Amino acid sequence: MKTSEKVKYISNWILSYANSMPKKAESLVIGISGGIDSSVSSTLSAMTGLNTIVLSMPINQIKSQHDLSIKHQEWLVKNFKNVKAHTINLDNLFNSFKSTLTDFDNEHGLANSRARLRMATLYQVASSNNGIVVGTGNKVEDFGVGFYTKYGDGGVDISPIADCNKTEVWELGKELKILDEIIKAEPTDGLWDDGRTDTGQLGLKYNELEEAMNNPNSENREKYEKIRKLNLHKMESIPVCKIPN
Repeated sequence: MKTSEKVKYISNWILSYANSMPKKAESLVIGISGGIDSSVSSTLSAMTGLNTIVLSMPINQIKSQHDLSIKHQEWLVKNFKNVKAHTINLDNLFNSFKSTLTDFDNEHGLANSRARLRMATLYQVASSNNGIVVGTGNKVEDFGVGFYTKYGDGGVDISPIADCNKTEVWELGKELKILDEIIKAEPTDGLWDDGRTDTGQLGLKYNELEEAMNNPNSENREKYEKIRKLNLHKMESIPVCKIPN
């Protein structure tokens, strides 16, 4: 399928899902970070014509990351009359959460807590607008290596780009005329004060991950499988204890 056809297909799919709900959804709610995934997902959502609410939710955010988020907000509002943009600063909420749990201090846990606080914020906004929360994960992250926060950015109602590899998302971004600086930005989950990148955390670039996903003989297959194994608990159904008759 051509990239232009994918754009129309995904946007129509989002609209169809919203209209098919028992109580028709009146709005789409999505968090934007200034990264390519959320920029593409929010634009595809806006294309449906439904009320689209985009939230920038900085938590002690690095300025360059937050600046891209605000620029994308402005770009969406300029190009789509159905978009409403809000910046909800979660610094105080996160700092209070962190200080309350000083006996359970853990760097990785606190990074994930940022994503979970954002998820709770998205659902609060969705509830007040009869909306659904739109996910931003791509295929590599959601089904390849599980590079997301369980019950954080993994907590959504629909995942419109989860069948697209990262390279496909970049192509969608170009087709949608997303800001060039967002397309060229180094991917990051934005959960760390030191600004660590996705490649730095995973040890592989996205094109290497994609190749390893699809090629059992890839030189990076072992690394890919190791990352995947560590995160399988996110991608599999929650284990249920079955009681024998």
